[in-house]
Amino acid sequence: MVGESIRAGLKKHGFALDWVTTGTAAEAALAAHSHDLVLLDLGLPGKSGIEVLRRLRGAGDNIPVLIITARDAVTDRILGLDSGADDYLVKPFDLGELAARVRALARRRNSGNAAPVLKIGDLTLDLSTREVRYKGTVHSLPSRELALLHALMERPGQILSTRQLEERLYGWEESVESNTVEVRVHHIRRRLGADVIANVRGVGYMVPKQK
Repeated sequence: MVGESIRAGLKKHGFALDWVTTGTAAEAALAAHSHDLVLLDLGLPGKSGIEVLRRLRGAGDNIPVLIITARDAVTDRILGLDSGADDYLVKPFDLGELAARVRALARRRNSGNAAPVLKIGDLTLDLSTREVRYKGTVHSLPSRELALLHALMERPGQILSTRQLEERLYGWEESVESNTVEVRVHHIRRRLGADVIANVRGVGYMVPKQK
């Protein structure tokens, strides 16, 4: 029930999630797919969260890890952080706080910038308020269009393929229509302007760097 509520809550905040329920499955998922961040419960069946974390760090993987657990003893917090976790959150928690912590860790991972506001020329995205401003006008975007714009603004001037963008928008269990990225790019351009996102034919999309 907790996993379902976390997945539903973070989807509303524009995140795409893949969810597994055992330590062994977590290791397999991390080995087979690229992710921006891990939410890790300590009380996993078969292989504990601490074991998964230590093995991940032992392999040299620096992916951000946020522990979410009911274990609130100081010794448990120390163990989790000393084993390589970047943050530690005790259940029960507010989903808004969880989303804020995820955004902070993801910003450092993807752009090396902890600031909650991304700005490229006349385009600004405030991740804390989910507000998009372009040439002085504030716009409201649906969650997945906001997530797509966020992915592109993290890497200005870098081309992201349709597949890379789909991975930012959808989890494993969600069906993806063949032209979903193209449609969402079209909607963003219609709201903000055609020059906001560039299409590199046959390669992908990017938000152009500003001189």
